[in-house]
Amino acid sequence: MTATLVRETEASASPSSLTDTLDATAGDLLLRRLGELSEQDPAHEDVRQEAICAWLPLAERLARRFRHRGVDGDDLVQVATIGLIQAVDRFDPARGSAFVHFAVPTIVGELKRYFRDRGWSMRVSRRMQELYLDINRVSPQLCQDLGRWPTAEDLATHLNVTVEDVVAGMHCAQAYRINSLNVAVSGEDGDVELGELIGETDTVLESIPDVHAVRQYVKELPEREQKILMLRFVQGHNQAQIAEQIGVSQMHVSRLLSRCLAQLRERMLAED
Repeated sequence: MTATLVRETEASASPSSLTDTLDATAGDLLLRRLGELSEQDPAHEDVRQEAICAWLPLAERLARRFRHRGVDGDDLVQVATIGLIQAVDRFDPARGSAFVHFAVPTIVGELKRYFRDRGWSMRVSRRMQELYLDINRVSPQLCQDLGRWPTAEDLATHLNVTVEDVVAGMHCAQAYRINSLNVAVSGEDGDVELGELIGETDTVLESIPDVHAVRQYVKELPEREQKILMLRFVQGHNQAQIAEQIGVSQMHVSRLLSRCLAQLRERMLAED
């Protein structure tokens, strides 16, 4: 996913396309002035803040290229802004190159790192993350070259790693974070949120294993206790009616019921 995202972004995030509607004159002037000031100059920080604000629309536009990837838009803007600040601090106007040509790769790089590092639901080593992305990148090409889907041995040979590393890298896919339930997806009635397409839990279906387990445990009880449970919970008789049918006191029926239920509860909890 990350490799595709990066290709799409870099294709549409060229400096020229991003500055078509961005008035960079003020930003360039501020950066030139910033380059002339020493860090000890009292005006340095004010000019730096003005330059960052002037170029903030560039960071926001780049952040928008990464929308609908399961990450909140405000978070993406924050990441892009961090990249912009790094670009402002490292840019040297004396070299003569335009700031946008320096800033775009810096900001996109920060966004790429964010998706690479934060897109995992459990801690996975950087090496395994990168190997997983490499496997995704080369698999389609190998499939085309070989006329079949590449095996772990094919991938290991192509990437110059061991088969064990390839298998471990493929298992990393299970740790990659799924999209947010609020991400927009296309539906028959327009865009809807992913969470709206997920069915609710069927409580009846979920209870089937427990029902079968209880039936088995009830069969293991003495015949009289089984009859008491059937009269109470299947036929709906009260304790007085059960006592009359069984030929014992109502208090004794209450004790038998409590003991049976405690035994069944203990058996069910032991299964968990």
